[in-house]
Amino acid sequence: MAVEEEGLRVFQSVKIKIGEAKNIPPYPGPNKMRDCYCTVNLDQEEVFRTKIVEKSLCPFYGEDFYCEIPRSFRHLSFYIFDRDVFRRDSSIGKVAVKKEDLQKYHGKDTWFQLQPVSADSEVQGKVHLELRLSEVITDSGVISHKLATRVLECQGLPIVNGQCDPYAAVSLLGPSRSEAKKTKVKRKTNNPQFEEVFYFEVTRPLSYTKRQFDVEEEDVDKLALRVDLWNASNLKFGDEFLGGVRVPLRVLGQAGVHDAWYFLQPRENGGKSVKVDELGSLRLNIVYTEDHVFPSEHYTPLRDLLLHSANVEPVSASTAHILGEVCREKQEAAIPLVRLFLHYGKIVPFISAIAHAEINRTQDPNTIFRGNSLTSKCIDETMKLAGMHYLQVTLKPIIDEICTEHKPCEIDPVKLKESENLETNRENLRHYVDRIFNVITTSGVRCPTVMCDIFFSLRESAATRFQVDQDVRYTAVSSFIFLRFFAPAILSPNLFHLRPHHPDPATSRTLTLISKTIQTLGSLAKSKSANFKESYMAAFYDYFNEQKYADAVKNFLDLISTSGKWDQKSIETPIMLKEGFMIKRAQGRNRFGMKNFKKRWFRLTNHEFTYHRTKGEGALCSIPIENILAVERLEEESFKMKNMFQVIQPERALYIQANNCVEARDWIDILTKVSQCNRKRLSTYHPSAYLNGHWLCCKLSADTAPGCTPCTGGLPANIQLDVDGDRETERIYSLFSTYMTKLIKMQEACGSKSVYDGPEQEEYSTFVIDDPQETYKTLKQIISAVQTLEQQHTKYKRDKFKKTKIGSQEHPIGDKSFQCYIRQQSESSTYSI
Repeated sequence: MAVEEEGLRVFQSVKIKIGEAKNIPPYPGPNKMRDCYCTVNLDQEEVFRTKIVEKSLCPFYGEDFYCEIPRSFRHLSFYIFDRDVFRRDSSIGKVAVKKEDLQKYHGKDTWFQLQPVSADSEVQGKVHLELRLSEVITDSGVISHKLATRVLECQGLPIVNGQCDPYAAVSLLGPSRSEAKKTKVKRKTNNPQFEEVFYFEVTRPLSYTKRQFDVEEEDVDKLALRVDLWNASNLKFGDEFLGGVRVPLRVLGQAGVHDAWYFLQPRENGGKSVKVDELGSLRLNIVYTEDHVFPSEHYTPLRDLLLHSANVEPVSASTAHILGEVCREKQEAAIPLVRLFLHYGKIVPFISAIAHAEINRTQDPNTIFRGNSLTSKCIDETMKLAGMHYLQVTLKPIIDEICTEHKPCEIDPVKLKESENLETNRENLRHYVDRIFNVITTSGVRCPTVMCDIFFSLRESAATRFQVDQDVRYTAVSSFIFLRFFAPAILSPNLFHLRPHHPDPATSRTLTLISKTIQTLGSLAKSKSANFKESYMAAFYDYFNEQKYADAVKNFLDLISTSGKWDQKSIETPIMLKEGFMIKRAQGRNRFGMKNFKKRWFRLTNHEFTYHRTKGEGALCSIPIENILAVERLEEESFKMKNMFQVIQPERALYIQANNCVEARDWIDILTKVSQCNRKRLSTYHPSAYLNGHWLCCKLSADTAPGCTPCTGGLPANIQLDVDGDRETERIYSLFSTYMTKLIKMQEACGSKSVYDGPEQEEYSTFVIDDPQETYKTLKQIISAVQTLEQQHTKYKRDKFKKTKIGSQEHPIGDKSFQCYIRQQSESSTYSI
């Protein structure tokens, strides 16, 4: 969620890796171990909780958390809790990082010492105060000065034990003063409106012969106003402290008036006296990002350069490729690039271009896509975004089962427990591997179109580059779909949203063994047993050394690397996608013939959809894939039959009844998949049949009448992304700005390559520059666009600083901003005595 700031949108996000804790203090009992979990909090609001790690004083979590931050906050906090079955979970310690300090730890693995958790230190929120010093003439005619303190409201107070019934206690503090007054309690709100005024005598009455209209400065300087917020509790332990603020009266200045918002602060010495190393420590990696996004027109020059990348010759001279060259990690560049290109529908031509260039630079087909190149990272990121639903429907059911059943699958004799049987464990593991292998190799129909199009491009480029190697068209695809997609998802299902948390150690071991086996099965290596360092894995893999596994992998890879956007018949041998018996209604080519139902053998390839009298016989009817205009369900009322669907052709519709609802869905899905890129696909259809001279659905009499219902939108596996193109362009600008020195160095490298034909200078050797002149031209355009945006950001920061008023609701006075407030007030004051 973005916060609007004067025509500019501000996005906040945080990505956290919660690693592990160590040296947690032991439980004070015979069993010293604890059952600990960690929470992530924005101030006091919990936004994430890890799994519970049982019986450990050094719990390993290994969990990732990402969120968009929808509001302002002061602290990003982490709490370690010990689960207690009989009582409320007890807090062991916390890490609180101030928002302004988050950049210190950006992207770094850091050990933080746990600090004590005390109710007096757990504060959040802000309070609005108005102070006014006024002269009062007493009954005896002398003048004294009184302080009117108005407590207006609070915002964002913490909720304690599910409730917040706040009140304010106001005190005037001084060498010999301690006057206290209280507001009324406001029930069931953490944003109370108090609107109460309290009066305090500040100076003793003075005679008219002395400084009649002056406040005794030495007295005022020693005074301060204290406002504490409390939660009115019904518990026997008393009211809970919510936070407080101390305001020195010197803020009144010469005007004698002070109106400001304050951040509530912890009570002084509120925490317990605990040694720093007594509570243990927590390892975290925090990446906090704040994007300031201007209106779209500001990004037009840079965005146009980026989106034109696929058309630049050579592609190494394009803006997107150059971003990958200058970033420290290719992943930095890949994330915003993929999201931007997906948003504008240009991801396939871009990845095709950079993949083609990388393949042409590769000398050995066995090393294709082995490195962490920009191509590899972009395809990885595309699969994560486009393939999330695909993973959910393919792997989640069996992964859930494995995590729930806890069947022993350890096949390393050294790690085997005494109660376990090696052969039983092997059988359990074999069963899981077979099931996962089958769900993967039969899932090709659900593979998202954008992934299929990319795989088609990889396959074609690799086959063209290495014509002698017949397997390269498979390995180019399997290196991504198995090695970088399915295998990592099996290994760490929590990172792919297949499970809420990291699995327990035993299940994690099972998933590791499955992932290794699936990865090797998908690699189509010549000598697979040799791929394993461990002898027990090589022995286990012998079970899978059958041709049927290799054939299943190749059929799967053939299917997912077939693209509807290219001529599917360019693949010489038709790929059999699905076959089986179904019942079809005679299409009635003879107007007077019987339109009865007959059982037929149906067969679908990437070329045609046919049906036969029985399996193995010649086709009675053949429908070319390009003639399928839509595939939709048929309403039951048409023929009083369940599980029916229709394959709509230019002349007529073929009505088919599947054996059950699951099979009907599978046939509709796969037929839709292979035909969804046909140019003449319909946008509307008739959900019921044409019988007795009219359509049952809309009652129109013409059999050629256009459809009355919109066609369904295709498979849910196809990508639908909610991406903010301007935000991604802003992130790319930030990367270019960060690596500006590298852009300039790359310009120098272009000049060096253009002038000198000799050996390349070592400092320039890290850059891929195929065409120095074209690359220099692009670099010049990039630097110009980045500098223009830099000027916009500088102007925004300068204007914002001028408009920032410390003490306003947006910028309350905090523990570090009080002196800034005093200085700001003195600079803006025009009043003099």
